[in-house]
Amino acid sequence: MKIVVDDLSSPEIARFLDEHVQQMRFITPLESKHALDLDGLREPGVTFWSVMDGDAVVGCGAIKRLDAGHAEVKSMRTSQARRQSGIASLLLDHIIAEARRMGFTRLSLETGSAEFFLPARRLYEKFGFAYCEPFADYKPDPHSAFMTRTL
Repeated sequence: MKIVVDDLSSPEIARFLDEHVQQMRFITPLESKHALDLDGLREPGVTFWSVMDGDAVVGCGAIKRLDAGHAEVKSMRTSQARRQSGIASLLLDHIIAEARRMGFTRLSLETGSAEFFLPARRLYEKFGFAYCEPFADYKPDPHSAFMTRTL
């Protein structure tokens, strides 16, 4: 398995991310959906990684620069078939290390508050993220949980 910076040009990653967006639309009300689409992930200030197992995309994640010292974790996803296999931990550890290398001193994220997102919230807690108030352009939302950690 390897983690690579991805330019988001392959049809495989497009399908993988489309599944993510569709799943979020099914689970989360539209007004509370904050997943970035391909164009949003291609914006300047976003670094996107894919986790590859051979030619198969098995996970992905990104960070979006908010300011010189603060970035947001975006688009964390593991393929359904590979859940509970350590991919998310491997990727989040990589993202935290890369954020430090890039000079960020804080990472924040928004995830869902529903039961479906409990494994994600537990993962973030395990990596030192604590619950916080909305950050950047987010507003309070009963469907969202906001978390942050210093680096």
